[in-house]
Amino acid sequence: MRYETFISLRYLKSKRRQSFISVITLISIAGVTLGVMALIIVLSVMRGFESDLKGKILGMNADIVVLRSGGVILDPDRIIKEIKTVSGVIGTSPFVYSQAMISSTLSATGIVLRGVDEKTIGEVTILPKIIKQGGLNLKPHGGLPGILIGNELSRNLGVRLGDVVRVISPQGMVITPAGSLPRFRRFRVAGIFESGMYDYDSGFAFIDLEVSKRFFRLRGGVTGIEVKVRDIYAVKKIGKEMRKKLQFPYFTRDWMTMNRNLFSALKLERITMFIILTLIVWVAAFNIVSSLIMVVMEKNRDIAILKAMGATSRSVMKIFMREGMIVGVFGTLLGSTLAFIACGLLKKYQFIKLPTDVYYISTLPVQMSWFDFIVIAVSAVGICFLATIYPARQAANLPPVEGLRYE
Repeated sequence: MRYETFISLRYLKSKRRQSFISVITLISIAGVTLGVMALIIVLSVMRGFESDLKGKILGMNADIVVLRSGGVILDPDRIIKEIKTVSGVIGTSPFVYSQAMISSTLSATGIVLRGVDEKTIGEVTILPKIIKQGGLNLKPHGGLPGILIGNELSRNLGVRLGDVVRVISPQGMVITPAGSLPRFRRFRVAGIFESGMYDYDSGFAFIDLEVSKRFFRLRGGVTGIEVKVRDIYAVKKIGKEMRKKLQFPYFTRDWMTMNRNLFSALKLERITMFIILTLIVWVAAFNIVSSLIMVVMEKNRDIAILKAMGATSRSVMKIFMREGMIVGVFGTLLGSTLAFIACGLLKKYQFIKLPTDVYYISTLPVQMSWFDFIVIAVSAVGICFLATIYPARQAANLPPVEGLRYE
C-alpha cells in the first residue's frame, strides 16, 4: 500500500479532536448513498414503466399496419402474399377498424370496434392469450354472432358471458318508413379479455372479420393488414421495403410512429429525472468539500511534518483526494447495493399498487439495467472526484513553516 493511501485511511479511521468533522464525513457518505440509490430506483422504475407500456401496446397492436390511401383494401389476399415476401415478417392478419356505440339494457358507451380473423390474429397480437372468460368464438353458430369485450367495458355495461348487446354503427344509415336510422346489430358476449390497460379494457371490442365486413358494408374489403416482425426496432426498414413493393396508394404505419409522442415524453422524463436527482449527489459532494477543508485545517501540523520529511505537494494532494474518493466510492457502492436490493424486492413482491383508471398499469414495474448502474456509479464517483480537487490543492499549497511556526 502506498503511503498516501495509508495516511488517507488513517485520517478516516483515527479519532479526531473535532468530532464534528467525522459527522460531516458520515453525512457525505449518506448523501452519496441516498443520491445513487434514488437515481437507480427511479430510473429502473421509469425504464420498467416504459418497457411494460411498450409490451402492452405492442401486444394489443401489430408492429406495422398496412393501409390504403383513400379507402379500403379490396384484395387483401394478394397484399398479404406480397407482404410475406418481405424479409423479417413473421405474421400477418387482416382487420376492420371503426368507431361504434355499444349498448345493453343498463348502459351505452362509445367503443372502437375491430373485426379480426380468428385464425391469424394470434400471429400479430396477444389477444387470444389475455381472454379471461369465454373464448375467441366470434362466428355465428345458429344464432347471434359473438363479440369479445374488455373486463372494464363489461362492468360499465353490466353484462356477462352469454348476454346480448347491441352495436350501433355511425356508418351507413338504414332507410325505413320512419326515416333514416343508424345501422345496428345484436351480438352475444362470447368472451371477456383483460389487457391490463384501462383504455383498451374499457373502449375496445372485437367481432368476426366477415361479420364486420357485412356490418360496415365494405364489399368484401378490409381496413388494413396488421404485420408482426422479428425485430421491432427494424420496423422503419421493413416498412420502407413494403412501400417499395406495394407502391402507391398503399402506405405503412409502425409502432414508433403511432406512439412517438408517448415514448418521446417518457424518454425526456427519464433524462429530466436523472438531472434533477443528480443534484442530491452534488449536495453530498459539497459536504465532502467542507469535510476535507476542515480536515486540512485540523491537519496543518501533519502536513507540515510530511513536507519537512520530504513529501511532495503532489503526494499531499493525493492524500486528501484519496480520502474524498474513499468516501465517494464507498457511498456509491453502498447506494448501488441498496438500490439493487430495493428494486429486487419491488419487482418480486409488487407491493406498490396503482389505480388502473389513472395509470396504464396496476403495479409499479421495475426493470434494472446494468447500463444505468454503470452510468450512475461513474457519474457519482466523477462528481466526488471533482469535489476533492479544491481542498486537496489547498493542502498541497500549505507552506511547512506555517504549520511548524508555533511548535
